[in-house]
Amino acid sequence: MAEPRLPEQGEGAEATPCPSVFELEELLRAGKASCSRVDEVWPNLFIGDAMNSLQKQDLRRPKIHEAGRVSPYQPPTLASLQRLLWVRRAATLSHVNEVWPNLFLGDAYTARDKSQLMQLRITHIVNAAAGKFQVDTGAKFYRGMPLEYYGIEADDNPFFDLSVYFLPVAQYIRAALNAPQGRVLVHCAMGVSRSATLVLAFLMICENLTLVEAIQTVQAHRDICPNSGFLRQLQVLDNRLGRETGRL
Repeated sequence: MAEPRLPEQGEGAEATPCPSVFELEELLRAGKASCSRVDEVWPNLFIGDAMNSLQKQDLRRPKIHEAGRVSPYQPPTLASLQRLLWVRRAATLSHVNEVWPNLFLGDAYTARDKSQLMQLRITHIVNAAAGKFQVDTGAKFYRGMPLEYYGIEADDNPFFDLSVYFLPVAQYIRAALNAPQGRVLVHCAMGVSRSATLVLAFLMICENLTLVEAIQTVQAHRDICPNSGFLRQLQVLDNRLGRETGRL
């Protein structure tokens, strides 16, 4: 069988001369229609511009250059945490706020208001400012009320090591919330530094939130402002949990 071959010039029909650049430009101008963002130029083949792609945000197919790429967690700096706390400040500050389902963050006024505690149906109290010269309530203050008390004699001082209480308080809050109809109040004097730090640590340890996520979660409901020393202690916790969970 003879092998197929390309026709030589002059064989068969008369060869069509190759168009010049000028003729091609004239052809493009003559056939120019209205310009749209995208056109189907062949069955299931489209030509479009960048604006069309950006507007549609077509997520049906992953972008090749992003395939398999996971952004690593970047631990926040102290300055970025302080900026986050100040930029997202709440408009008003109330005595108590529910910052997580059945978890309340409040001040000394709330801790001493037994009628409000009953209205909130609080079953457990964590006092982060316990002691004779601070919010001196204690188990005796709540005698006769159906609630449990957990006291910590912490100072709102950047040099006070509050981190030693992170795990035991987180475990206490978790057990309290798991109890039937459990509702927890964590408080200090103002409900913005010591108690807020313990709530953030709970969210990080028991709810697997990063430090930034925990701050954003609480700040959506209450204005908080842990002192710089507590923020550094939370940074250490954030880094440790990040290594344990593989975020870092």
